[in-house]
Amino acid sequence: MSKRDYYDVLGVSRTASEEEIKKAYKKLAKKYHPDLNPDSKTAEEKFKEVNEAYEVLSDPEKRARYDQFGHAGTNGDFGGFGGFGGQGDFGGFGDIFDMFFGGGFGGGFGGGSHRPSPQRGADLRLDLSISFEEAAFGVEKDVEIPRLENCDVCGGSGAEPGTQPIKCPVCGGSGKVRNTQSTPFGQFQTVKTCHRCHGQGTYIEKACKHCGGSGRVKKTRKIHVKIPAGVDNDSRLRIAHEGEAGTLGGPSGDLYVYITVRPHSIFKRENDDVICEFPLTFVQAALGCEVEVPTLDGRVKLTIPEGTQTGTSFRLRGRGITKLRGYGRGDQHVKVKVVTPTKLTEEQKRILREFESKTTADVHQKGEKDKGKGFFNKMKDAFMG
Repeated sequence: MSKRDYYDVLGVSRTASEEEIKKAYKKLAKKYHPDLNPDSKTAEEKFKEVNEAYEVLSDPEKRARYDQFGHAGTNGDFGGFGGFGGQGDFGGFGDIFDMFFGGGFGGGFGGGSHRPSPQRGADLRLDLSISFEEAAFGVEKDVEIPRLENCDVCGGSGAEPGTQPIKCPVCGGSGKVRNTQSTPFGQFQTVKTCHRCHGQGTYIEKACKHCGGSGRVKKTRKIHVKIPAGVDNDSRLRIAHEGEAGTLGGPSGDLYVYITVRPHSIFKRENDDVICEFPLTFVQAALGCEVEVPTLDGRVKLTIPEGTQTGTSFRLRGRGITKLRGYGRGDQHVKVKVVTPTKLTEEQKRILREFESKTTADVHQKGEKDKGKGFFNKMKDAFMG
């Protein structure tokens, strides 16, 4: 049976570019591959035909002879499909399937054929606890972290000083080992990572005694950490290149510092504001006074007006937390709490009773004036009708 025109087999014109031919071939090779069409003789024949056509048209010299002499121009080189697929020509076919199918069909074309590239080192995490004041104003600390660093003795190569990694004798420095296998469709090649050098292409004949050939050693390193003002719980700081060392010359990872702020005995935080409670005696609240209240900057004077009720809040501007992503500071809110005295002496009790007898009527009358009906009258209405 006469052979079909190779251009017709691939479905391209005679003026098709190399890229167009390659694209058409990949599409048809996937369509008719035996692993995707088990027990299909038609697919098997199509697959052979597509590969034969591509073998000729992908080579400029062979394509030129084919364009001039037709199939007769290829007989001397190939002897039909069964003869193609030698070590020099068919290696590219396996590479295409590695690229196209991600490692070949059922192991037929092999995977893991690429030499390992430099790898970035691992990132590290440090959990750091700081005080409320340190979070408010910022702080600088020296911390110690254990990490993998490049070996000082071998410089990260893994080889004993005075020696160098040598070219792998198994793969010849390519990092890949090719095996040719005969199948009903011709000779196929599998490409696998070299078991001797693990794909690196070089082999350490004499490993560094200090690091055991790994090129990295465990060390504890002191790192200077600058914590900005305004951080809060779960704030995360990134310190570039302070993680573990990379491999094969790759860059170091990063260090991430996670902040935890310890609670304060007096202050609480709400966004950038500081909240605190301040106790007042009954006399201070009733008569008014000037008190000293604690702030992050030290004690400041605060005027309490007479008649202040418990729960009243006073604002001290600019006495709060430094704004992390802005300018200035938040405020401090002082919430007063009138404290009821306990364990009174008999004299104190007598004075309070006398005070009560002189003020109760005034309070009730004021209540009636302000609200229309006093508290005790409301109680009388509620329980006696």
